[in-house]
Formats: sequence, C-alpha cells, structure tokens
Amino acid sequence: MSAHTRHVPVMLRRCLDMLAPALAEPGAVVVDCTLGLGGHSEALLATFPAARLIALDRDPSALRLAGERLAPYGDRATLVHAVYDELPEVLDRLGVPRVQGVLFDLGVSSMQLDEADRGFAYAQDAPLDMRMDQTTGISAADVLNTYAPGELVRILRSYGEEKQAKRIVEAIVRERAKEPFRNSARLVELIRDALPQAAKRHGGNPAKRTFQALRIEVNGELAAVERAVPAAVKSLAVGGRIAVLAYHSLEDRIVKQVFAAGAANTAPPGLPVVPEQYQPRLKLLTRGAELPTEEEVAENRRAAPARLRGAERIREDIA
Repeated sequence: MSAHTRHVPVMLRRCLDMLAPALAEPGAVVVDCTLGLGGHSEALLATFPAARLIALDRDPSALRLAGERLAPYGDRATLVHAVYDELPEVLDRLGVPRVQGVLFDLGVSSMQLDEADRGFAYAQDAPLDMRMDQTTGISAADVLNTYAPGELVRILRSYGEEKQAKRIVEAIVRERAKEPFRNSARLVELIRDALPQAAKRHGGNPAKRTFQALRIEVNGELAAVERAVPAAVKSLAVGGRIAVLAYHSLEDRIVKQVFAAGAANTAPPGLPVVPEQYQPRLKLLTRGAELPTEEEVAENRRAAPARLRGAERIREDIA
C-alpha cells in the first residue's frame, strides 16, 4: 500500500486552519516534526504554495514512503532523519533561524501500528520491538527481560497509568525466569491472566496500558516531548504558530504546561506597569484542548483520543 492509502491525517482541516495565518506569505517555513506517512505534510505543501516544508522523522521507513509521496513538490520539501527534539540542531544545520509554523502529531504512526513486525499493536502477534527507529536503541523485549522489577513497576504506572502494575510485573518476572519474552501474544496473554476480573471489564484491551508504557520507554517519548515543544516555541518567529496533536494525557499535559507558561504574565505582583520582559510570549489559539468531530472519528477511528492545542508567538524573548 502507498502512503496515500495507508494514512488518514488526524484533524487535518483544523490543523491547516490554525496554521494558515502564519503561512500565507512567500518564504514562510513550516516544520512537520512528525512526518510519518506524510499526510499532514502533503496538505501543508498543497494548501500553502508559497511555503517551504522541513519534515522530521526518526523512522527511516516512514521517510522513504513519505519521500515518494512528497516527490512532486521537489525542493520545497526537505526531509530529515531526526527525532523531533533535535529540531534546533536541524534548523541550525539548514541555516533557518526562525520558522512561521510548527506541527506535531505525537504518538505512534499509522504505519508503525499497521506493520505487524514492528510489535506496536497488541491485537496481533509480533516480535516485541516497538522501536520507532529500528536502527538504534533497545527493544521492548530488552526492557521486559532485563529491567529490575521496581523499574518495570515505575514504567507501567508512570507511562501507562496502569493501576495493576505490581501484579503484572510479578507475573512478568516469574515468566521471564522460565523463558525470555520475544513476542507480543505471550505478553498479552500474561496480562489477561494477571488482572482481576473487575480490571478487565472497562477500558478496552487490558494490554493497552502496558504496551503504551513500553513504547514510551523504548522511544524516550515523554522526555523528547518535554524538550521538543519548548524548543519549537523558541524557533517561532513573531506571528508564527504551533499546533500539537496529542493522544494521551501524559503528552497533552506537557503541551498544556508549556503553552500556559508561555501565555502567562510573569511579573512580580503589584507592579503598576508590566515591563515587556514579563509579558506573555504566546497567545493561546484553543480553549483547552480541541477534540475531533464525530465525523472525523467515523472516518478514522485512530483520531478518537486526539487532543489539539495551538499557540501563536506574539513577542520575542528578551534577555
């Protein structure tokens, strides 16, 4: 399947509308920090014909497929093999001091979910890999087989918000002593057996939270988001805009905090006039987080958990 047929971009129209005021002028640069299969990037290039695109992805397979999709746009699109928290280094290397737009579509991509051998999906048996860039780093199997029990409990609680983390980890430790974990089906079965009946009645597949936690650990996702979103805000020119799609509360909380801090007045209380250095750097473009419409979810069920936040840069930092 081509990138076109495999990927329905989430909340596409709303993302384009949010970024539009910043991208109309010739020479505008927009960064897609999470290229994936290129759906958002293609729409940005088609909708804003005077804009230049820089697109990042850590997954070489995604870069190849998206490159084929974006080939008709020639040198208007620059694709870079990088994690999104490497944005400052990428822009410096390309000689781009400021950009007019930034888009993040966080989480796991459609391609990674759909390719069974990547090990992201708990609904099909596959090697427990979960690396977004399979050329580097440790796999989910490595985490399960080598991490100390206490560390595994921390990961499941912190990254998966799994209330039964201790019970699941006790089962993992017993089983890995008999045979190392290699494939996802064995882990899914273990989680089903380990959980009490009450915990299996709600919230979909009981393995969902554990798989999310492992994926975040393997790819260092939250730490990357914590570095990347402030760096992206800093890269914006005045009048530039940023849009971020998050898919679980941990990511969304980071985005919310960064945007709220940028939109806050930081002056000491009681000043009769607020000096410029204390005034907000950002203007929020969303009231809370915007959700996908029922029609969008019907068209693409993976849009259901999406939360969209946006902000506009309204002044430069003052040293």
